[in-house]
Amino acid sequence: MPTPEQWLQQYGPREAMEYDVVIAGAGPAGLATAIRLKQQAAQAGREISVCVLEKGSEPGAHILSGAVMDPRALGELLPQWKEQGAPLRQPVTEDLFWFLGEQGHRAVPSWMQPECFRNHGNYVISLGEVVRWLAQQAEALGVEIFSGFAAAELLYDEHGAVRGVATGNQGVGKDGEPGPDFQLGMELQARYTVFAEGARGQLGRELIARYELDQGRDPQTYAIGIKELWEVPQAQAHPGRVLHSAGWPLDSRTYGGAFLYHLDDNKVAVGLVVGLDYRNPWLSPFEEFQRFKTHPSMRPMFEGARRIGYGARALTAGGLLSLPRLVFPGGCLVGCEAGFLNASRIKGSHAAIKSGMLAAEAIAQALAEDRRADLLESYPRAFEASWLHEELHRARNFKQWFKKGRMVGTVMTGVEQLLLGGRVPWTLHRTEPDYKALQPADTMPRIDYPKPDGKLSFDRLSSVFLSNTNHEENQPAHLTLRDPSVPVSLNLARYAGPEQRYCPAGVYEFVAAEGGGERLQINAQNCVHCKTCDIKDPTQNIVWVAPEGGGGPNYVGM
Repeated sequence: MPTPEQWLQQYGPREAMEYDVVIAGAGPAGLATAIRLKQQAAQAGREISVCVLEKGSEPGAHILSGAVMDPRALGELLPQWKEQGAPLRQPVTEDLFWFLGEQGHRAVPSWMQPECFRNHGNYVISLGEVVRWLAQQAEALGVEIFSGFAAAELLYDEHGAVRGVATGNQGVGKDGEPGPDFQLGMELQARYTVFAEGARGQLGRELIARYELDQGRDPQTYAIGIKELWEVPQAQAHPGRVLHSAGWPLDSRTYGGAFLYHLDDNKVAVGLVVGLDYRNPWLSPFEEFQRFKTHPSMRPMFEGARRIGYGARALTAGGLLSLPRLVFPGGCLVGCEAGFLNASRIKGSHAAIKSGMLAAEAIAQALAEDRRADLLESYPRAFEASWLHEELHRARNFKQWFKKGRMVGTVMTGVEQLLLGGRVPWTLHRTEPDYKALQPADTMPRIDYPKPDGKLSFDRLSSVFLSNTNHEENQPAHLTLRDPSVPVSLNLARYAGPEQRYCPAGVYEFVAAEGGGERLQINAQNCVHCKTCDIKDPTQNIVWVAPEGGGGPNYVGM
């Protein structure tokens, strides 16, 4: 397939548009950045032109989260959010935490729950709905949002500073050649560019490597969150109930836990989070989630209920110790692109909004001083002085303790968060990235999962159907291999082909090859853009890149 330079030599130059600020990603962080920029401009009596690119078909289409939302940052961004109709309708009414054994559960008394697990004053939400509402607020302030256009390429000036992004080419065939509807991507040039692609963003990944933003930081660590939305009978609905669990079906060395959140309108969100530093290549996060729902303490909650949504997404879990440097010449990282999620609270939307606000204030100051494409040093300084930094600092050891096993993690989280309020003199560090944790298949116990029953547990393809995922079939695969021989010669031989198990969408399968043996088949049209393969592949041979704009899931109510 031609390189960007070769496309330009043959078909260029690209059409270009100029803005003061371009934002890649219309999630909570990107939209908060855009809204704050417009607010700052209005207060100063000046204009700031802001453009937001969103790879989904609309804002919120690719958004997936539990979610329980702390409204603190939203209240700072839009103090009148209730009067403006923000879809935070269901306050948390009850907090439960259960440890699951194979046949039953033990409830943790409320007085023993650390502060990070208490949700008084928070709301059970659909983050996709909140993002759609934020997009409306942004557009009302004059922000231009271009949906269905993925930021696919970084643009640099002659000094090596970021000067914007380019959208992907349209109408390229599977063979990499231009089709009858071929159209070059467009350049969005900016004085500053903000990257808000979410966890393991394509361009963020390139920026972190190019500018060595993670130098001196702990390796980022990730988890995969798999979620379903159910409609339950009235008698089983408990609006505002928040249930978290740990233990079964995961073994004691595997980081993770489950959630069950009761929304309004008889809806229940249920999901499982599995750390991507798991060791056993036979483990399947998707199958573990299906097993979870069959637990004797969980099964009654779904009697007579109907599954109406499904999705999956990787999330960052490294916290403060894994945060890269936030700025580079010409731009910055916000939200889960950087890794602001607080894993101990199982919350990231408030952190995403706050980080976007802090970045916007630094950019507004730079624009007022007629600067461009330099380092926005006031952004990381403002973060270090903020309540968000304090919150993440208190939780800095959370994931590191759980690396030592569930029992140690549980006890030490209780000591740090419940007894000491997170104010501890010690800091634990990690040195190994998630993909290196996987052990050879012949050294780990094989896991044989039960067949789905189609009522409570399901297969991947029927699940992907509920995500409304769609990709234009005649386009190059957006799941690329650095070396096509590696999946069989190394991954299959050494790790029993883990990509067919860690993918929650049935994208990867090993099939018979012509002439004997096996080959990896990539069903890219199934991809829900979770990024797990890009993170967990033990050889780092799989590289996720943005497909043609608008492709992917179209989540409703997630």
